[in-house]
Amino acid sequence: MSDSTTAPASPVVLEAWFDLQCPDCFQALDDVRALREKYGDRLDVQLRHFPLAKHKHAYAAAQAAEEAVGQGKGWPYAEALLARTAELGERGESVLMEVATELGLDAEEFDTALIDGRHLLTVDADEAEGKAIKVTGTPTYVIDGERLDGGQSQDGLRERIEEIADRLLKA
Repeated sequence: MSDSTTAPASPVVLEAWFDLQCPDCFQALDDVRALREKYGDRLDVQLRHFPLAKHKHAYAAAQAAEEAVGQGKGWPYAEALLARTAELGERGESVLMEVATELGLDAEEFDTALIDGRHLLTVDADEAEGKAIKVTGTPTYVIDGERLDGGQSQDGLRERIEEIADRLLKA
């Protein structure tokens, strides 16, 4: 998702490769929030899409998140959707529209975007790039060219990201 948390001129970029139907990615939000709080605009956290085949609605969720970016609420949408991963799995894509409505997004435009597939190329490009750098699961982070794999065990990831960010910010 091209909607980053800070201005594009941030000196350090952290790519967070997420599947928006992944419960492990929801758990990873605590780390993302802590990193954003600690570094502020010195760390540009970019959400990248890597929908996993085992999550039936993840691909549509990624497209929905891109539409939310276009309407100015990319991160709030992604966070709200991740909080409802189980519901998305059970009830399907109607949850995508419910979250959009709850955030005050233009529901008609949102629905049209999901139908016409205007964000397919963006999601496909993220997925292809993720495969090229050997992302195999979510969450996965990339900072300064180093890939850090999350998944069910995210122990130590935030600390490793902080080590790298601190080193880069001192340079």
